[in-house]
Amino acid sequence: MKYYINNFTYRRCRTTQNQAYALKHLSNKWMIPYQEEYLNINNIFGRNADTVLEIGFGMGEATEEIALSRKNENFIGIETFRPGIGSLLNKIEKSNIKNLRIIQHNAIEVIKNMIPRESLSGVHIYFPDPWPKVRHQKRRLIQESFISLISTRICKNGYIHCATDWEDYANQMLQVLSKEPLLTNLGIDCKNRSHVRPCTKFEKRGIELGHKISDLIFKRIF
Repeated sequence: MKYYINNFTYRRCRTTQNQAYALKHLSNKWMIPYQEEYLNINNIFGRNADTVLEIGFGMGEATEEIALSRKNENFIGIETFRPGIGSLLNKIEKSNIKNLRIIQHNAIEVIKNMIPRESLSGVHIYFPDPWPKVRHQKRRLIQESFISLISTRICKNGYIHCATDWEDYANQMLQVLSKEPLLTNLGIDCKNRSHVRPCTKFEKRGIELGHKISDLIFKRIF
């Protein structure tokens, strides 16, 4: 099966001095190098616990808040944006977040080559690049092949939670997730979003632009 992997862009943004310091001095402590071999997640965190994967954590504000509020779970964040990685590394170090690790690499390759089957209790995909131009929408992350892949990495009763502020992308997400036979729509009312996830920087921007925020949560049923 072929997967379209060019679904992200390297955003141009200057790395601050603090972010650069974190990338140089904290990476060995809190990051997992990319490899074409399945991870032993229990060894990485030194315990057997539910593990949640977040794809594209941006600057890491919501990731930090979730990991701190759910200390009985492990979290792995995937991101390619170096300033965001540096920012989250500083947050991890400052708050001593022992249940969070980072991988800097393309998400699809990480999932295919590093994440064992049925090893995740959840997946978070909050405000992925919407690729709003029609000619670019084939680059959107949420495609049938990707959801089929990631569903095999989620254990029974595990979940995938997507959020976007682009209505047409929300409709596409719903269609794609609904087609996956391993998943069922939980139909959770996410209007009171604070009970589901923290507000992200991209969500705030979308709200300021008058965009509708959509959350979709699906569960693996077998």
